[in-house]
Amino acid sequence: MRIAVSTEKQSFVDVVIGDNVKIYDFVNAYACRIGNNTKVGTFVEIQKGVEIGENCKISSHSFLCEGVHIGNGVFIGHNVSFINDRYPQAVNKDGSMQTDKDWKLLETRVEDGASIGTSATILGGLTIGRYALVGAGSVVTEDVPEYAIVVGNPAKIISYKDNK
Repeated sequence: MRIAVSTEKQSFVDVVIGDNVKIYDFVNAYACRIGNNTKVGTFVEIQKGVEIGENCKISSHSFLCEGVHIGNGVFIGHNVSFINDRYPQAVNKDGSMQTDKDWKLLETRVEDGASIGTSATILGGLTIGRYALVGAGSVVTEDVPEYAIVVGNPAKIISYKDNK
């Protein structure tokens, strides 16, 4: 179902929403796709081009910027932020405001079954592997292998989940 709604509690423009999706109040989403049976918490922003798979939980206050692709069965904790530009700037060298043409979009993939803890920051251009776990407050600066458990700033592998 493609919807466009704007109320004091929601703003959706050109959003494709699957069946049995629960979206709480004060969510801003545009030109994105949200898969079946997914829950999106309060105060979440989902920007254009973001794809969220089925059976996901996106917790409150999270920011999913353009270029983020979320697999199926993914958990995103509260206040998780994704970044899609390694060198953000407001203006060009000549003082003109930057536009989409002035920077390179870095796409990020969170593969099926991965979990990202509260207040983690995920830099752009990375892949978080299947069933990986990113600890709360971690800053992910490089790819996370499947089943890996990473923590810290920068996030480092401390263990692997039993994949059986």
